[in-house]
Amino acid sequence: MKAIAYEHSHPIDHAQALLDVELNKPQATGTDMLVKVKAVSVNPVDYKIRLNVDPQGQKKVLGWDAAGIVEQVGKDCSLFKVGDHVYYAGDLTRSGSNAQYQLVDERIVGRKPSSISHAQAAALPLTAITAWELLFDRLGIQAVNPRPVVLLIVGASGGVGSILTQLAAVLTDVTIIGTASRADSQKWARSLGAHHVIDHHQPLQAQVKALNIGEVSHVACLTHSEQHFGALVEILKPQGKLAIIEYTGQSMDISQLKNKSLSLHWEFMFTRAMFQTEDMLEQHNVLNQVADLVDKGAIKSTLGKHMGTINAQNLRAAHKVIQSNQTMGKMVLEGF
Repeated sequence: MKAIAYEHSHPIDHAQALLDVELNKPQATGTDMLVKVKAVSVNPVDYKIRLNVDPQGQKKVLGWDAAGIVEQVGKDCSLFKVGDHVYYAGDLTRSGSNAQYQLVDERIVGRKPSSISHAQAAALPLTAITAWELLFDRLGIQAVNPRPVVLLIVGASGGVGSILTQLAAVLTDVTIIGTASRADSQKWARSLGAHHVIDHHQPLQAQVKALNIGEVSHVACLTHSEQHFGALVEILKPQGKLAIIEYTGQSMDISQLKNKSLSLHWEFMFTRAMFQTEDMLEQHNVLNQVADLVDKGAIKSTLGKHMGTINAQNLRAAHKVIQSNQTMGKMVLEGF
């Protein structure tokens, strides 16, 4: 089967940063399904793994977002059958989706929304699961909250921010402040349901205060957490909650959280699959609920740019763009 892999960690402009390769087609066993991949999207985890995990000459396939058709099911599968159209983010510890066929545990797979294309569906799984878990499991926000909730989303126009903003707007009663730095990304954030949009390249405290909508009770910081950490501590009301999804290696002084009794929450959507937790099936359920919302027209795909067919050249271009931190929505590739 065709696949895109890398053998050594290289800068993205290096000719061998990503390679077109041929690999053996795998076989499904147990609760695994073999999926014929129709479309994939690219996430920051792709380039971070490429730069930091050197396969030492082995062919490593990246990619943790896909939509496709079930080709084969293991003997213990019960959720899907051959021919079903599915979408999923996969498992960080296994071979990725940048291949014609991929093995994936059915418990972390959802039915593809029937109203959208494979390319549009491939933009959703990783960010949708991340956003859902962050909103409901980590921050503990409810559909109807007993007290007013003001949610600040730092990076509202990016991959996770684009779906988090929609989920918060559609499924909860919170007031949403999104951050975006350009006119087009600010317009995008508003179109997704942000009630207010501010610029994260400017001091956050003054901008939030000028909105005159009360104190921020919850923050989802989706980018540059260490850069914004001090300001977010100041913005949050006492006993507020701060959730983050990335770490650059720079230190954050969590003792700053003490006086306000602020809580810090990590969200990592690969945890359930990585540790085979007893509630792995929840990701299947989340993806099905997101599919229902898409098919009802309540939320839309966050596909930002179609990068062409799935090959090394186009994936190198996508990695280069996503490393710039200037994306709106998701970048998708389709077909081999």
